Amino acid sequence: MVLHMSEELDAILKEQAGVISRSQVLGTEHDDNYIEVMLRRKEWRRVHRGVYVNHTGDLTWLQRAWAAVLFYAPAALCNESALALIKRKRAVLDVVGGSRAVLHVAIAEKRRVEKLAGVTIHRLRSFDALAPEVPSPRRVRVEHAVLHAAASADDEAAAVAVISDACQQRITTVQRLRDMLLEQSRLRHRRLLLAILDDVASGAYSVLERNFLLRVERPHGLPTATRQRHVRVGRASAYRDVEYVEPGLIIELDGRLGHEWTGDRWDDMERDIDSTIAGSVTVRVGWGQVLEPCRLAQAIDKLLRARGGAGAISSCGPSCTAVTTPDAGELPAS
Repeated sequence: MVLHMSEELDAILKEQAGVISRSQVLGTEHDDNYIEVMLRRKEWRRVHRGVYVNHTGDLTWLQRAWAAVLFYAPAALCNESALALIKRKRAVLDVVGGSRAVLHVAIAEKRRVEKLAGVTIHRLRSFDALAPEVPSPRRVRVEHAVLHAAASADDEAAAVAVISDACQQRITTVQRLRDMLLEQSRLRHRRLLLAILDDVASGAYSVLERNFLLRVERPHGLPTATRQRHVRVGRASAYRDVEYVEPGLIIELDGRLGHEWTGDRWDDMERDIDSTIAGSVTVRVGWGQVLEPCRLAQAIDKLLRARGGAGAISSCGPSCTAVTTPDAGELPAS
């Protein structure tokens, strides 16, 4: 027996990664009998009640996502699940077996729905406004996804990573995130997220950069540096993590571990040489230095003074070692 598949049905399956709902099938020229025949012939299999996929193997993450959104329709991916789709992380979307990660799906606030294994439901007050019908599969607005993923992160460092990655990858901006956050009055960790947005706006785009800003620069009264400044030295183009422009001091913050022999190290060294030729000094700082903030602040202060920059750093607290007390009989510098 040869079954004819309409062009409309074929187009839906292609658009939805091979996943389709009963209501969509019935919206074409096909009926329930067609579905039963496809299931019996093992050309399709049932994923959830009223949701099918056009093969009998394991599902990819994207197919699991489509199946959940169709089962709960009207529904939209949200939080980390929406971000995976927005960023088009092929390593996630195309994994056979679906990586078994929990899917986050948003629905209207007052709906009562059946619980599916592996799916966390989020109820939204303004579902239609926050989850436009296109693109597909339906997902919440990127700013909502970023903020809620950051708010549910395991710790502050992970929250910083979510927000800074989204801004660095240019899928949103600090201003759009701030505008959305002002609308989310009940979002947990709201004050922390506002502080992170302020720091990302200043150019602290990574967890290490934010730690440098909060533990080294600000508490010790170091001059406010320029961050993520775009420069062109010779034919090379780069962004400088932290730069004290007038004294010509560049601080490059390197959070990598175990990459001492990669080609990136040669690129770093060549950029440092170019900067030195141009009259600046580059200091590369990693986690080991930032986790000793007082010692690092003192070292940077010495470099700034040596290059004619402002001095007189301040103490970050009672146990600060960045500011030394003169020995007895020693006169402080005038």
